[in-house]
Amino acid sequence: MIARTPPPPYWVVIFSAVFSGREPEEYAETAARMNKLMRESPGFLGYETAQGEGGAEITVCYWDSEEAVRTWKQNAEHMAAQKRGREAFYSAYHIRVGKVERAYGF
Repeated sequence: MIARTPPPPYWVVIFSAVFSGREPEEYAETAARMNKLMRESPGFLGYETAQGEGGAEITVCYWDSEEAVRTWKQNAEHMAAQKRGREAFYSAYHIRVGKVERAYGF
């Protein structure tokens, strides 16, 4: 599903990762909890996610401000999930943060 976002500017966090295949039940539970927590976070606008071959996944989250992005990054539960991700869930990941200046589509 394509996230409905307001007219720019707004912020984007792109999380690209490769799932390690380890701890699949814990991973699913953690991902569901992070999804719920993210949706409840101030400044959250929406997200899009997709999975590919070999455990590849990408999640794109939209936020109304850079402050909202920083607040989400520093959320205690989110920080614990990030640590668990480095320990077990992911064999690799990259996070990119940017400001959306233009957006269009139909």
